[in-house]
Amino acid sequence: MNKLKIGIIGVGHLGRLHAQNYKLISEAEVLGVYDLDYERSKDVAAEFKITAFDDLNQLLDQIEAASIVVSTANHFEIARTCLERGIHCLVEKPITSTISEANQLIELSRNNQLILQIGHIERFNPAIVALNDFELNPMFIESHRLASFNPRGTDVAVVLDLMIHDIDIILNLVKNPVTKIDASGVAIITDEVDIANARIGFKNGCVANVTASRISQKKMRKMRLFQRNAYIGIDFLQKLSEIYKLVDYYDTNIEPNQIPIELGQLDQFDHPRKIVYERRQLEDVNALKLELQSFLDSIKTGNPPVVSGEDGREALRVAIEITDTIKRQVKSLIDN
Repeated sequence: MNKLKIGIIGVGHLGRLHAQNYKLISEAEVLGVYDLDYERSKDVAAEFKITAFDDLNQLLDQIEAASIVVSTANHFEIARTCLERGIHCLVEKPITSTISEANQLIELSRNNQLILQIGHIERFNPAIVALNDFELNPMFIESHRLASFNPRGTDVAVVLDLMIHDIDIILNLVKNPVTKIDASGVAIITDEVDIANARIGFKNGCVANVTASRISQKKMRKMRLFQRNAYIGIDFLQKLSEIYKLVDYYDTNIEPNQIPIELGQLDQFDHPRKIVYERRQLEDVNALKLELQSFLDSIKTGNPPVVSGEDGREALRVAIEITDTIKRQVKSLIDN
């Protein structure tokens, strides 16, 4: 089997995890790592028995694909260099700092027939994967992504740091144009917005109420979906989903893992209905490994990546609009 030659650019906390998980994938051959901090590169290289490069070009000369795990401000330049040299790219989220930069990377990947995948890892969370065979058509979504303070990621607002995970999930679920955004937020302990809320309206009438905070005492990563005849609760931290579904009262086609909930017969319909509950949890699913595996699969098959450059651009577009809305609101308050 021909292994794909992989390089990892940026080996901070997340870059190290990329190295660790590529080593678990038989189709991958990690040729080396590069980081501006060469001592850090050597430490990670020694841990995983790979090569540390002190010259990025030397690494790029030897690889077919790259994980780009550097600060957001450097995504564009490094990804552009890789794509221009015929190297497939997995770029950590957000795709870039601006829409213009995202457009250039997308065009480069198309023109050079290269895979450009964006690292929105929650698409591979077991709680989401467990819903792959369930028809989702939400008309109201509520999400909360709360985290305690961590200096990592504070070079951007919480919208681009945390909320963008949920923005990407929501855009992928609703699959309709965004028609309206209302947002508010506050900078508390950094110079950027630390807590934010956005209300996103879609053309089909769906509304998403999204909250993100990086100054909370307790962690929470939950999303609730409401649609005709069903409520779905997604817990990204616990890696499980719960489904409450309305079915015919005398329906005998209930799966063994679906538990009827006796809330009384619902008579307001043409025929009686009842609610069944189902808990979905996949065991031993490593989201990062699954993400990296999907990247390699796209390279080998030529199939579009699960999270394309276009997906990354649209999540960035909405995140930027939310951030700009908050900035205008804050400016208005100051001016008044």
